[in-house]
Amino acid sequence: MTTWLTIPGLGGSGPTHWQSHWSRALPQVRRVVQADWDAPVRRDWLQTLDAAVRHCHDDVILIAHSLGCALVAHWARQATGRVRGALLVAPADVDSAAHTPPVVRGFAPMPLQALPFPSIVVASDDDPYVSMARARAFAAAWGSRFVSVGAAGHVNADSGLGNWPDGLSLVEALAAPVAAEDALHC
Repeated sequence: MTTWLTIPGLGGSGPTHWQSHWSRALPQVRRVVQADWDAPVRRDWLQTLDAAVRHCHDDVILIAHSLGCALVAHWARQATGRVRGALLVAPADVDSAAHTPPVVRGFAPMPLQALPFPSIVVASDDDPYVSMARARAFAAAWGSRFVSVGAAGHVNADSGLGNWPDGLSLVEALAAPVAAEDALHC
């Protein structure tokens, strides 16, 4: 079985966020819980993510939102082979004072090295925290497939996505090779 780790961004993901819906509805989903959602410290957040991945007994799919995407990009330098893929939704542009608050500058500069696992970057045309051009640049640098969801704001609870079935389909696409591989070993 593959564990899906949700990685919220600044402020955490509230009860109506699609990450929270998935955590409540799907038994394979676990949330990475940071000690302080409002004053993020990169070193602390990295340690928490690393511990969460190491705690999993199975392969892992990372499901990050906003600042969580920057966290995954930083953590990827120490990633283990157990990460089978990552869904990176609405990556916050931590380098841009025009798009993100000063509290996230500790995550700058955004790493722009290829990720060592398959990934999908999802972006919105009208996300206030990242321009579409910058989101595309992240996807290209990370070697990620790029998916535009049109005008969906920050792809969060305010976007009215509910349990976001389209996002769930993207994670299932990342997990599909894992399921096929597992079937070969039964």
